[in-house]
Amino acid sequence: MSGAPHLLVIGGGVAGASVASFAAREGARVTVVDAGRHPASHVPSALVNPVRGQSGQVDPRALEGMHLTWALVDGLREAGVHVPHGREGVLRPVPDDRVRQKFGRNLPPELPHVWLAPEAAPVPLAPGWAHVLHLPEGGWVDGEAFTAGLLTVAGAEVVRARVTGWDARSVLLEGGGVLRGDAVVWCGGSVGSGWAGETGTHRAGTLLTLDHPVTSVPVSFGAYLAPAAPGGVLGATFEAPTPTWREPDLPLPSLRWLLGKADALTDLGGTRVTGQWSGTRLSGLVAGRTANGTWRLSGLGSKGFLLGPLLARHVVGDVLAACQV
Repeated sequence: MSGAPHLLVIGGGVAGASVASFAAREGARVTVVDAGRHPASHVPSALVNPVRGQSGQVDPRALEGMHLTWALVDGLREAGVHVPHGREGVLRPVPDDRVRQKFGRNLPPELPHVWLAPEAAPVPLAPGWAHVLHLPEGGWVDGEAFTAGLLTVAGAEVVRARVTGWDARSVLLEGGGVLRGDAVVWCGGSVGSGWAGETGTHRAGTLLTLDHPVTSVPVSFGAYLAPAAPGGVLGATFEAPTPTWREPDLPLPSLRWLLGKADALTDLGGTRVTGQWSGTRLSGLVAGRTANGTWRLSGLGSKGFLLGPLLARHVVGDVLAACQV
């Protein structure tokens, strides 16, 4: 192939923006087709947390992914793009010795961490926690600012449209338009998967924005509290999974559950809810070439800002190598 390859990226969330960023760095021409329906990447405070869930699972790529995300935040700042974020760490309180042992079995020695007594935690916690795991290299990032910054610095052409079909070298737009390139990378997420008629594992959740940060450091077990540019957030992905995408909502029992989880973490006294974000995440990671010759990076679940950029870099390397064959 002569000249710079032209990549068509479907979806402008954290996966698509990361693919566009790394492809542009390698000299590729990039067109991102984005319908503007990727709320999972637009959370005002997404955790960059390497220890996941209530069993303390650690993806083997978590440390590398976390370091790359922070490197991208630094690069955006140097390029003049402000991305609200915090790197004060993440606190994972655990309720008893059994859960601590479970966490401990999953913690790789190379991951910086320290166990604290609850009274020694840098933020006050509600009574009842037995131990607190402090992850000093974790933190939070403004998802919308991060993804928009990646697209801006990449200089990618962004086409605001819904995609109705695609193959290895072309994308069909709603209304009949066609874009052609050298490779297609699908990063459609939960909403895009639903539009494509796919089945999968879609998990809905809600994040409430707060008038001030309840904690100066993100605290997470079952739900999470974290600082954010507009003040603070309380969030969790907790609804029963569904096989297809559905418009998310917040049933009253779910709101009660979420507020109860927050009360179990720390004192919410004097806090006012200022807004709501509800969205769905697609689980079931696919990162690579598919049977029809297109490429895919999707199904990141709640690890979008932890692993998305790292996996995007790998996918871009493979795509560009294939374009040179």
